[in-house]
Formats: sequence, C-alpha cells, structure tokens
Amino acid sequence: MRYEEMVRGAIVGHIVGDALGVPYEFKRARDLPPEITWTGQGSHMQPAGTWSDDGALMLCALASLVEQGGFDPEDMGRRFVAWFDEGYMAAGGVVFDYGRSTHAAISRLRDGVPALQAGGSDETDNGNGSLMRIIPLSLWTCAASVEEQVSLSHDCSRITHAHPRSQVCCALYGLLVRRMLAADSPDLSWDEACVELREVYKSNSEWSADFARELDCVEGYTGVCGSGYVVDCLRSAWLALFGGSDYASCVRAAVRMGNDADTTACVAGGLAGIMYGAGSIPDEWRDGLRLDSGQKALVDRFAKSCPRPAC
Repeated sequence: MRYEEMVRGAIVGHIVGDALGVPYEFKRARDLPPEITWTGQGSHMQPAGTWSDDGALMLCALASLVEQGGFDPEDMGRRFVAWFDEGYMAAGGVVFDYGRSTHAAISRLRDGVPALQAGGSDETDNGNGSLMRIIPLSLWTCAASVEEQVSLSHDCSRITHAHPRSQVCCALYGLLVRRMLAADSPDLSWDEACVELREVYKSNSEWSADFARELDCVEGYTGVCGSGYVVDCLRSAWLALFGGSDYASCVRAAVRMGNDADTTACVAGGLAGIMYGAGSIPDEWRDGLRLDSGQKALVDRFAKSCPRPAC
C-alpha cells in the first residue's frame, strides 16, 4: 500500500468514524439498534455525514500543520478559537458537542494565554479532547525522531489538555501510528509502543517520573466502555481495531461500545484507515461526508505533503 494512501486513510477514516458515531453518541451499548448504519439526526439532530468537535478540531490541527509547514502551537490555538467562535472547519459551520476542558482552554486562548499554557492540568481535565484531534500531528511527526515526536505530542495536547495522563495518551497514540505506518504487526504494536515510550521517559530528564506513572495507568487500565475518559477512549479504540476484519467493521465495533461513540470511532477510525487504506472506506460514507471543496483540497494537500520517514 502506498504511504500516501495510508495517510489519506488515517485522516478520512478519522472523520468518517466521527460522523458515523455522531447520531449514536451518549447512548448506552445495550440501547443501540441491531445495526449501526450511516445515518443522520439521532443524538444531535444533524444531517448524515456531519462530524463533531472531534473532526473539526482535527481539521484545525491539520490546516495549521499544512499552512505553517509544521507545529505552531499559537497558530493552532487561534484556529481552535476560530472553530468555536466562527464555525471554522465545523461541518456546515455549525458548532456543537464540545467538552468542558476544551471550552475552558479555548476561553483562555481567547483571553491571550499562551497556547502551551492554556490546557487544564487538573485530574478532572483528562477527557479525550486532545486525543481526538492528535492524528495529524502523529502522522506529521513520524519522520522525526521518536523523542521529538513524543515531545511534540505532549505540546499539542497541552493546548487544551495539559495533565500528564492526557499527554501520555497522545504520545502513545503517535507511536502506534508510527508503527502501523511502518507496517508493523498491529497485534504487537501496543506492547512495543509502550516499551518504546517508557524508554523515552527513562532516558530523558525533561519528563518527570509522573509520565512513567501515568503510562502505568494507561497500560493497567481494564474497564473499557467507550467513555470520554482519555485512557478509556484510547484503550476502547484499540480494542475496536481488532473487533472487525475491515475498516467498516472496526468503526462499527467502536460505535457499538456506546457512550462517547463518535470519539471512540474517530480514534479507532484513524488507525483502521492506516491499516486498510483510504480505499477500504465505504463509498457511501466517504462521499457522504459534508466536506466542502476547500476542506477536501486541504486533506489532499496534507496527504501529499506529510513528511515521509526515511525508512
């Protein structure tokens, strides 16, 4: 599979997973219908193909990387504010379904707080709001060293979610993306990425022992239920990846967990898009996204310009 096909699959797979899950968000798993279909209305009364804050903030991050040629936290933060205030990158320009920590961070950004100081750092600030938008940065930094990728993943998270646990989840997701792009065996990627991240934390005094302890928390977590808690979201999405044999069945497995269905599905959908490629996404879903011409062109630019690892 061509590298560009995997990158495009990751981005489109993320947005499609979000849009698939939006109508089912907040429903308990046992209350979901027998079949998960591409539909509209539902929880948020939006047309089919509508992505939520997950997809919108992901597109904000993607646009910043493409147009700035790399990670610029201040530019990315300004785009997050533009999303909330003006509907920038929102489906149809309509903003809905945002988390408390993300809203609070955007308020700080609007007030002039530096981007890397805007995210909340309390224990309660561990929703999945930075994980849900990290995949463009994860893809973009796969050509960098592991240490730089981890550091930039931390910084990207800090714009809205600064607690070490959220930073660790974003860094671990980046390493999973890195391994899957290298065509590593997915069933081994989780354990190997955890080992790799632990070695980074041990070898670099920039990060306190808090980060290693938070990685322990992520590795030891077992209560997966598709919730909005960042650790649960990451573990649920990874579990969903093995809940099917193609892109569609993986994201359906994510939605079927219920609760924060759209975010679980977008986090899983990005990985499934890498694994199976953009061509694996059902035509009805891909073509049914409410992407305008500018957004489509931006995704295309990202897929073509995303730095490729040397080996």
